[in-house]
Amino acid sequence: MSTNQQKKQSATSRLHEQRAREVQAEKRRRRIVIGVSSVAVLALVGGVAFAVSGSDQKSTPDSAASGPLVVPANASGPDGTLVTYGKADAPHTLKVYEDFRCPVCEKLETTAGKTMQQLADDGTYKIEYQLATFLDKNLGGKGSKTALNAAGAALNEGVDKFKAFHDVLYANQPDERKDGFGDVNTILDLADKVPGLKTDAFVKAVKEGTYLPWAAKVSTAFDNSGVTGTPTVQLDGKQLNVFPGNQPITGDAFKALVQQTTGAK
Repeated sequence: MSTNQQKKQSATSRLHEQRAREVQAEKRRRRIVIGVSSVAVLALVGGVAFAVSGSDQKSTPDSAASGPLVVPANASGPDGTLVTYGKADAPHTLKVYEDFRCPVCEKLETTAGKTMQQLADDGTYKIEYQLATFLDKNLGGKGSKTALNAAGAALNEGVDKFKAFHDVLYANQPDERKDGFGDVNTILDLADKVPGLKTDAFVKAVKEGTYLPWAAKVSTAFDNSGVTGTPTVQLDGKQLNVFPGNQPITGDAFKALVQQTTGAK
């Protein structure tokens, strides 16, 4: 092989190596910045839609926990870190792990959310919401925390107000990469969609971040739960596959799954 040919081959090899490094760097960047926003990919992990990036990461920054802890009225569970919707004496418990910024949580709420609520209203089970803010850590921004603070303010007004606001947030969820929920004015505009929610106390709590320390505590409870992604749905401790065939479950299919799991007819 001539010297020129050797030089050309060497240059070609360097270009291939550089391109390979660029491809790997792009893959890493997409995992960190965007996460996995495709249901088809995310559902490979037992229906878990948005994976927590690192089990040792805490999702809420110190600033969110710096003020006095104010637990909303109507909070439930250990240290008031859960939100319970439905009849207290329901024979079963559906536990739902969500992050308001999670796009695949929105997909599940869109397809099966009404049925999930109806079964709670009918007394089949009560719903325990375990909420998270880890997407702020994974994607940057503060939308998960800001939305959870506002959800705390809604919960303080009543569980029904929380549930209605919860549904409005998912129905109007912005692209998770744009951090739309990080804008308090956006949150307050969405609160207009829940009749009677925007009391003076609600607006004050949203603007001042009254429930941010509570949101931090709630988020820590999620971090310590052992759950590795959202949405995760458990019925009496048994995880349900809410993304069969890599698609969000329909309302009818969800109802059938609940009947099968509980043995109800």
